[in-house]
Amino acid sequence: MGSAASASAPPPPPPVQPHGAAPPYGVGLAGILPPKPDGDEKKEEKVDYLNLPCPVAYEEIQREALMSLKPELFEGLRFDFTKMLSQKFALSHSVLMGSLEVPSQSADVIKVPTAQYEFGANFIDLPQLMLIGRLMTDGRLNARVKCDLTENLALKVNAQLTSEPHYSQGMFNFDYKGTDYRAQFQIGNNAFYGANYIQSVTPNLSMGTEIFWLGQQRKSGIGFNSRYNTDKMVGTLQVASTGIVALSYVQKVSEKVSLATDFMYNHMSRDVTSSVGYDYILRQCRLRGKIDSNGVVAAYLEERLNMGVNFLLSAEIDHAKKNYKFGFGMTVGE
Repeated sequence: MGSAASASAPPPPPPVQPHGAAPPYGVGLAGILPPKPDGDEKKEEKVDYLNLPCPVAYEEIQREALMSLKPELFEGLRFDFTKMLSQKFALSHSVLMGSLEVPSQSADVIKVPTAQYEFGANFIDLPQLMLIGRLMTDGRLNARVKCDLTENLALKVNAQLTSEPHYSQGMFNFDYKGTDYRAQFQIGNNAFYGANYIQSVTPNLSMGTEIFWLGQQRKSGIGFNSRYNTDKMVGTLQVASTGIVALSYVQKVSEKVSLATDFMYNHMSRDVTSSVGYDYILRQCRLRGKIDSNGVVAAYLEERLNMGVNFLLSAEIDHAKKNYKFGFGMTVGE
């Protein structure tokens, strides 16, 4: 009787849920999955397109790649000495003894020994004014001027004067720096006129364009570029109506190591070149090197021996042309 009575008894009613509350097992699959911890919930960052960062200058979009792939290679002996006369004024002396390649119609490389002395003067009053002058023993005079006319407008002057006719050059640049863009106007000898503009599109992407006109040769051109950079990489693309297509990519492996590669195609000459390089910063030295598609291997070492004293080693090997360049030097002074 007891078992029959218990079997016929109705089951207890389910607990009453508050009005509008979800069932204890949730709605659909959301109730089956375990709840996410608070730290896993990522808030989507909204991009403020009215407050984008200012891009790099148009001519500097490949600066990270050039640092690894285009070191200042030299051949022979090099010695640089810089003496600070005041906080803003300094004098420099440079001596270079090595070989100079002479153009020839044959495939062999012809070199002649050469020596050169260079005297320089620097006046730097950052950030408003910078004056740099160099005078070589062959009669060349190089001068650079950078002057901030206003907070956003700067004037740059580059000039090279020689004793040979029709070889002197001069260039005036007017750079304007906006909140999220840069613009530049150029004027130089031989009736050269140019302008470029680069704009930040997103916090990581910037795009720009340039035009130029060379009146003496009746040539004109237009180009486009783009640059995408993050904390770990930098990628660039350049296309010009002159037939040049250039790409570069830099991967920052760590704070001290970065790898770089570039690719260039010339539609006019049908030349294709590419290179891979590295930049390794140690505690007391910096090592850079590259190898390109032509089989040329290069390396550049700069070691800090003491405060204001650096030792330099440079090497470039081209087995195909049997052209070998080795150099060592020292710089004294900051």
